[in-house]
Amino acid sequence: MSSMSRARVARRIATGAAYGGGGIGLIGAAAVGLLVAEAQMAKRHVGNGHSPHPPSADGRYGWESAHAGRTRAGVQGLSAPGDPPLRLVMLGDSTAAGQGVRRARQTPGALLASGLAAVAERPVDLRVVALPGAQSDDLERQVSRALEAQDGVPDICVIMIGANDVTHRMPATRSVRHLSAAVRRMRTAGAEVVVGTCPDLGTIEPVQQPLRWLARRASRQLAAAQTIGAVEQGGRTVSLGDLLGPEFAANPRELFGPDSYHPSAEGYATAAMAVLPTVCAALGLWPAEEERPDASRREGFLPVARAAAEAASEAGTEVTAAMPTGPRGPWALLKRRRRRLPTPADTPATAAEPTA
Repeated sequence: MSSMSRARVARRIATGAAYGGGGIGLIGAAAVGLLVAEAQMAKRHVGNGHSPHPPSADGRYGWESAHAGRTRAGVQGLSAPGDPPLRLVMLGDSTAAGQGVRRARQTPGALLASGLAAVAERPVDLRVVALPGAQSDDLERQVSRALEAQDGVPDICVIMIGANDVTHRMPATRSVRHLSAAVRRMRTAGAEVVVGTCPDLGTIEPVQQPLRWLARRASRQLAAAQTIGAVEQGGRTVSLGDLLGPEFAANPRELFGPDSYHPSAEGYATAAMAVLPTVCAALGLWPAEEERPDASRREGFLPVARAAAEAASEAGTEVTAAMPTGPRGPWALLKRRRRRLPTPADTPATAAEPTA
């Protein structure tokens, strides 16, 4: 499917979500029977009940007060001595929770908290309310939990959701409607929001054709529609897409966890490396010169549906709101940030594990 066709589909789904439509599915009705049959076969090979519950990663990560207040050229928003910790909350499904690894420091929340602490030179308090198996209709409950916390509204919220919506055939309009409402509530409360859009389920090792093709198509359609919904509510998105596709193909046993479905520690590190720059940028912590579009990386301003479609086709791509409107509707900035985590020299030992 071309990017223009994907943009039209994504806009149709997002519009249906905004206006209460529910009849637009992720794939044609004629394919549903085949998808169900293939999915039943895949379930015999995926999971097998061996995936452990995600480890609890809640706690404080990063810099002690002695480290606070250092300056870094070109970076805005660094802390002053005595500033309170930044508050990061993870919402979504098993990917956001870190299912498939055994150590807290290997979960995406811990990786993001440690990286954010290193960049901000400030402690980060992490709270994970994501639930393995969750679909987008669980986000309302998760947002309520996040906003009812005693320590107040989080500074940044990361949402990873969508895979279960595809596998359970939730209508795409309904899925996007729930995500948009969650982003709107968090932004209204004062939190920044970054959404890791639906990953490409066509990369799952045991899944065979034609289910693999259908899963890839459905995943990318949903990811593009999620981007439109999230960006129009004031959030930013990062396409997870087939981010791990080449790595999975070359090293499936290394980058998949024991259940052959959830990422391994190396897989989560790759995903966190893609999301961290956007988290930092949302909080004003990324170098100012990197916030301008770079034509050499094919960055620039596009209608939001076109930006969403391009992001769905290229993992690691960020989309954020730009000009409020234009001849073809709202516009967005598409960025292909350099993926990197802080080096060990940048990160103090206290960033490796939660202290509470």
